Amino acid sequence: MTGDISRAISSTAYNTYEKRLMKEVMTRPVPHHVAIIMDGNRRYAKEFGLLVAEGHEKGREKLEQMLEWCMDVGVRILTVYAFSTENVGREQKEIEDLMRMFVQNFNNLAEDERVHKHKIRVRVLGQRDFLPKDLKDAIGNVEERTKDYDQYFFNIAVGYGGREEIVQAIRKIAESVKDGKMTVDGITEKTFSEFLYTKDMPDPDLVLRTSGEERVSNFLLWQLAYSELYFSDVYWPGFRKIDFLRAVRSYQLRQRRYGT
Repeated sequence: MTGDISRAISSTAYNTYEKRLMKEVMTRPVPHHVAIIMDGNRRYAKEFGLLVAEGHEKGREKLEQMLEWCMDVGVRILTVYAFSTENVGREQKEIEDLMRMFVQNFNNLAEDERVHKHKIRVRVLGQRDFLPKDLKDAIGNVEERTKDYDQYFFNIAVGYGGREEIVQAIRKIAESVKDGKMTVDGITEKTFSEFLYTKDMPDPDLVLRTSGEERVSNFLLWQLAYSELYFSDVYWPGFRKIDFLRAVRSYQLRQRRYGT
């Protein structure tokens, strides 16, 4: 009985604090584009005695919540780091489990009524050549079905590496110069950006990383040059709405301090 009372009090306090934070956040401009390094699935699983695959599944569930939280506060673009080029070095079973989960996730997104109701465009950033065919097919399906949506934008980095993205852009620019489609003098920050995966979207306003690590891990290296960075010590599956609202509030307070 005592435990039930304590949990009820804790839940009430949490809900009250969340509502107060939400109200505070909504009084100031929110970031237009939020990018997230979702870190800590495996450590979360280990801490709670779960299988690694179960930790990734908890992380998938959290991502669904995050998409809803972004829409709640008015964030129009969400970009998440789901699978890096470095991740291919993990154990084969974990890779296979992740690939199966990605296939299921993209197929689910293609059928999700919330995606179509809110006109969410889903896109994948990264190299697709090494991805399994069923995953490439699932990605192509959800991208095709949401290509005309323009209310919200959900970008998922799979097989992504920031340095490789820049190298690929350089190669494409070199080819354009070689073919006479561009001149060397025509290479500017703006034209360079047009050769990146994110060519038709604004750079992130806020980059958030979970799990206590304070590095960007080869994520959106060009795009985050002027982004605000926020690091949370909470593992990604345990990330709560109040943690998200705190990150947004931190961004807002920095912008106010800078006078923007």
